[in-house]
Amino acid sequence: MTRPLHLAVALDGAGWHPSAWRLPTARPTELLTAGYWVDLARRAEEGLLDLVTFEDAFALQSTSTTGPDHRTDRVRGRLDAVLVAARVAPLTQHVGLVPTATVTHTEPFHVSKAIATLDYVSEGRGGWRPQVSARPEEVALFGRREVWGDPFVDDEATRALVRDLFEEAGDAVEVVRRLWDSWEDGAEIRDVASGRFVDRDQLHYVDFEGRFFSVRGPSITPRPPQGQPVVVALAHAEVPRAFAARSADVVLITPADNASATAQVAEIVAVRRDAGRTGVDHVFGELVVLLDDDQARADERWAQLEAWSGEPFTSDAEVFVGTPQGLADLLLARAEAGLTGFRLRPAALPQDLDAIVDGLVPELQRRGAFRTAYEAGTLRDRLGLERPANRYATGGTR
Repeated sequence: MTRPLHLAVALDGAGWHPSAWRLPTARPTELLTAGYWVDLARRAEEGLLDLVTFEDAFALQSTSTTGPDHRTDRVRGRLDAVLVAARVAPLTQHVGLVPTATVTHTEPFHVSKAIATLDYVSEGRGGWRPQVSARPEEVALFGRREVWGDPFVDDEATRALVRDLFEEAGDAVEVVRRLWDSWEDGAEIRDVASGRFVDRDQLHYVDFEGRFFSVRGPSITPRPPQGQPVVVALAHAEVPRAFAARSADVVLITPADNASATAQVAEIVAVRRDAGRTGVDHVFGELVVLLDDDQARADERWAQLEAWSGEPFTSDAEVFVGTPQGLADLLLARAEAGLTGFRLRPAALPQDLDAIVDGLVPELQRRGAFRTAYEAGTLRDRLGLERPANRYATGGTR
């Protein structure tokens, strides 16, 4: 029997191809409206998808590794991902909502209460995709660090910088997780007769002392409904894979074939075990997808996007241009390498999201590889992740 897959969709602008905004099906005038993102999330929910992610960064989008590319023929500008997810939350019911929040220039305390709030307003469907910031123009926005050079040059100084960024990210995730636990589940008493709203013995200092952060706690936000919202991390190289394996509940990888997928899954599982982490080893594969019922039409649409762009599309993830049936074949073949699911990046929105919902999902359902209805519960429940015990729990005095 085919093992059911988990499916996520990465939402970004008008789609992952930089020329997608020029398609007649695109909605470029609505990219900075709440309604656009609500519509996309609801469409994903119609397809019974596990979760959607919202991209974010501090600097304007750019194809250059060293600074702004000054192009005016591509989407530039975006809304804050955490705030978008919070706006979408009360207007959806089932799909998980996982915004990106950069950790390099953001205090863990701020992230912890923002994602905890998202988990509350979504009633247990919140998550977080931590991301590092290596671009010098992002460093210059804050003025609190020495501006570094091109982070994509392969030399020892750059490798050391990358290691530091991901070590800092690991500490940031640890601080956030501790802050989520700084209130025990029963800390809110709300006892009118005694006049006690909280049991102070069930609020805890986290007292984190590390190389990058010194955080006392507790949080100002009670423990989230899921206990720990789902942490999702993209890992396309050895250092980020080690970070993701130790820190994330769901690791996203970008293999080019089954052999590389098998090797990366094994690497992630080994790092998790060495770090003492147990439970479900969720590793999702990443693909950029452009779908059409006919292969020729898919190829034609891709060729049009490439012509508008003026240069070949490049991505850290594999690119699939074809039919939903062909994509289903590829996903099931990749799943044999140990992947538990996939995060798909629609080349054009909303067109390729529609194709995922109306074409790919029914095809996987026919093959017994995807759910036919949402199960009750939180995002953690849907992913088979246990609600973790609170590390500080004492039971309090009440």
